[in-house]
Amino acid sequence: MSSNQFELAQPPSDAVSAVKFAPDSSTRLLVSSWDKHVYLYDTHSQPGGELIRKVEHRAPVLDVCFGKDDNEAFSAGLDWDVKRIDLETGESSVLSSHDAGVKSVVYDPNHKLLVSASWDSTLHIHFPEDPTHPFSIIDLPNKPFSMSVSNSKLVVAMANRTVYIYELQALSLMASQATDEPPNNKLTLEPWQRRESSLKFMTRAVACMPNDDGYASSSIEGRVAVEWFDPSQESQARKYAFKCHRQVMEGVDTVYPVNALAFHPPFGTFASGGGDGVVALWDGTAKRRIRQYQRYSTSVAALSFSKDGKYLAVGISPGFEDGQEDMPEGAVKVFVRELSETEAKGKSK
Repeated sequence: MSSNQFELAQPPSDAVSAVKFAPDSSTRLLVSSWDKHVYLYDTHSQPGGELIRKVEHRAPVLDVCFGKDDNEAFSAGLDWDVKRIDLETGESSVLSSHDAGVKSVVYDPNHKLLVSASWDSTLHIHFPEDPTHPFSIIDLPNKPFSMSVSNSKLVVAMANRTVYIYELQALSLMASQATDEPPNNKLTLEPWQRRESSLKFMTRAVACMPNDDGYASSSIEGRVAVEWFDPSQESQARKYAFKCHRQVMEGVDTVYPVNALAFHPPFGTFASGGGDGVVALWDGTAKRRIRQYQRYSTSVAALSFSKDGKYLAVGISPGFEDGQEDMPEGAVKVFVRELSETEAKGKSK
């Protein structure tokens, strides 16, 4: 591997489900795994980083995110629970429980809102700073696969190519006024926009642009779509999709799922990670690939840029799709790549 990246010591023992850099520090990294743990690393305190904390769960963890600061995290997984983790003590508490596995969890710092999305086809809306406030439920038409927040929007990508976009301000206002306890805690909030995905096959990942203009989504069939929030005809005419993460071997086009997407905070370019073990950087505005990195030994499962855009975390593991029981020894790795000042900068047209 190239000299500008290193492998974290003490990686998870089963498939990586998420990697997330901290909101304030560019060296604290959360990793969630099918091995039922959430890991907190300081990626730069020593060579190979340092494992600061390891928090056990009852079942595989499918997603993790930081909260209001670098000492608060939220997790979700196959135990159906949405948990708050105190990263200083390692203690966790359950904020709500869904009726099926919880696929995604995102924190909105502007409204101090935590949203979880479950395979029971619901969203749970929490106010973690007010433990006395009951959580609210929003019914979804289909199973959610991925979720992302921008400064003002929440994007939920679901089965049957359904995409709902909510305005966080409206979501926060309605949820904050709701005082009913379960089972009377359902909100009837219409999404700001309903869309059909530009991708014909199942959505694997969605990520919002840092400038709040739109989002990118990816599918199991080696494609990425770039779309804008603005509903005007002019903006909607700009949306497009492109093929990626494909290999032609002996005349056969092999197509891989695009498992992960992450936007570069300062530059607004984005990285994609595929089942082919490749990470590529893209300029979504200029519609160009900036670069493609050397192939990893197995599928890229998760990506995250640090807040300053200086580092890119790459989680790799085989069998990400089904959380294989027989994970080969040493197959799960987390790499941290240091980017040069212009490495992720878009190309001027």
